[in-house]
Amino acid sequence: MITTLLPNNKLILLPMKRFEKHIFVCENVRPPDDSRGCCSAKGSLEVRALLKKRIKELGLKGKVRANSSGCLDACEFGASVVVYPEEVWYGGVTVNDVEEILQSHILNNKPVERLKIKHPHFNKDGVKI
Repeated sequence: MITTLLPNNKLILLPMKRFEKHIFVCENVRPPDDSRGCCSAKGSLEVRALLKKRIKELGLKGKVRANSSGCLDACEFGASVVVYPEEVWYGGVTVNDVEEILQSHILNNKPVERLKIKHPHFNKDGVKI
């Protein structure tokens, strides 16, 4: 909680978010013959490991969190990543995309358009149905 002074000199308590940004990386494992594939086979473990490393190096620990996730139901677009609170869904993410996501989206609030999942069930704000 944080305190805020109102114009009438009253103090109020406001909830404070635990993290400014929360990044979930799907690390789901499916059988090799599953037509959707799985994010872990598409490099998601390496993506999360690099996100965590760079978050620490950039001094963002405590402000930004990268977590592994079970199935996000987006493995066919994998490796899949979702960033909250914006609810931006990325697909086909590789370790080569991590720095761009961090610099553009996490630090400058500009989602990486080329990585956003284009399917209408994801990123609904940018999809015309």
